[in-house]
Amino acid sequence: MDAEGRCYSHGNTFQPVEYCNRKGRQEQTVVSDLDGTLLRSSNAFSYYMLVAFEASGILRFTLLLLCSPIAWFLYCFVSESAAIKLLIFLACAGSKEKEINSVARAVLPNFYIADIHPHTWRAFSSFKCRCLLTATPRLFVEPFAREYLCADLVLGTELEFTKSGRATGFVKSPGVLVGTNKEKVLHRQFGDKQPDVGLGDRPSDHPFMQRCKEGYLVWKQSNIRALDQSELPKQIVFHDGRLVRRPTPGWALIILLWLPIGLLLGLLRMSAGLLPFRYALYVIRFLGVRVVVRGEQPFIAKASNSDHGFEIDDERKRGSRKQGVLFVCNHRTLLDPIFISLALRQTVTAVTYSLSRISASISPIKTVALTRDREMDSSKIRELLEEGNLVICPEGTTCREPFILRFSALFAEISEHIVPVAINTHLQMFHATTARGWKGMDSLYFFMNPRPLYEITFLGELPNQFCCSIGRKPIEVANYVQRMIAGAVGFHCTPFTRRDKYMALAGNDGIVSSENSNEIR
Repeated sequence: MDAEGRCYSHGNTFQPVEYCNRKGRQEQTVVSDLDGTLLRSSNAFSYYMLVAFEASGILRFTLLLLCSPIAWFLYCFVSESAAIKLLIFLACAGSKEKEINSVARAVLPNFYIADIHPHTWRAFSSFKCRCLLTATPRLFVEPFAREYLCADLVLGTELEFTKSGRATGFVKSPGVLVGTNKEKVLHRQFGDKQPDVGLGDRPSDHPFMQRCKEGYLVWKQSNIRALDQSELPKQIVFHDGRLVRRPTPGWALIILLWLPIGLLLGLLRMSAGLLPFRYALYVIRFLGVRVVVRGEQPFIAKASNSDHGFEIDDERKRGSRKQGVLFVCNHRTLLDPIFISLALRQTVTAVTYSLSRISASISPIKTVALTRDREMDSSKIRELLEEGNLVICPEGTTCREPFILRFSALFAEISEHIVPVAINTHLQMFHATTARGWKGMDSLYFFMNPRPLYEITFLGELPNQFCCSIGRKPIEVANYVQRMIAGAVGFHCTPFTRRDKYMALAGNDGIVSSENSNEIR
């Protein structure tokens, strides 16, 4: 690089991407590489690991990690193309095309979006027509590029599939898009018309950059921070997959070494639910699960033989009640009602829209499935409240990101004794929710984290003036409670629903027949 910032390589002169003039580009075309250019990381290995884990499982994940030194050797001493061919074969061979598509749509965008290079994005986003040209399989990248980068065209390595829809592990002609192959594909797409700007980060990108009118290089900077999501046209609200962090070789090795320990620890932690709740909280904390309880403890009904099945503790008595307390919380994991019970040191009943048979059978508290018939569900919840205290999650499904989905207003029509509860979780290795996978494993995955954290904040009983009893509409009460909970944990309210989540992640509405209830979301 000279004093003016120009970069010289094999007779080519390219300025750093920071020198790209972003003004007047509204009618022009940009072509950008992905790894090391639009993404800060120049190594796509962790994305192949994600596809291997989410589409095929832990055995392929392990195999790919064991072969990573071979891929590194090929990349450094043989060719970039040979290394990528090995990664594609190990990650994809035998996998169903629909599984790879599902991972690309529901899992990869969350990790891609957390690694966007800020300088490249600001240049890339200033152009009207945006083209992504990458050695990564197009199937991996296209959903992310089109939805979150507003790319008009994605040119990537094309995977080969059998007639039955399984990946062979090989790639179609012209092979892996590196070096001159990128230039050939670009020429085939644009013909003699030159794109206005080409963005790349390595010598193998120079051939396609030369075909553009201008070329800019992205230099690797270890201290560059990822782009803030607020600068993107769209933010991540829904995503899937079990892994919390991007599996770099080092982190993937830690995950594999932790798995047998985590499995035993997870089973031990789950067994603590068999203890009386007045002791279970101390035991579960001793086993490494952090539980933080904040806010005013509510007035709790005690079981009795009275007409209504319960009575109020004399020390906290503030008037007669004909119903139990309805705890209304945002939904982070299936364990929300259980941790509320732990915080209260007594069992409460939980109502759910659907629950796997395994989760229901191992639950230490009573769970009751709703039918999605409004009148029947309303009647059922009233009956349960006459028996005691109840937990309900009006979102109808879990959300991992700091967002709260739209609340169903059903709870507001039923009870005047509403206690909003704000919940947040912090996990280190594994997510405890899934839209595509087997829900029966959710609780175990939560407890397999080294030091999982549950934060529970009781926000006090809703004053009468905010309930439907004085004429407020149920939707007004539901929206107020949603905003109240969001403010307590610093989340954002959204209009999205359960259906929006499952259409985005799984391509369905999240409802399956009772015959397949082990897979109910």
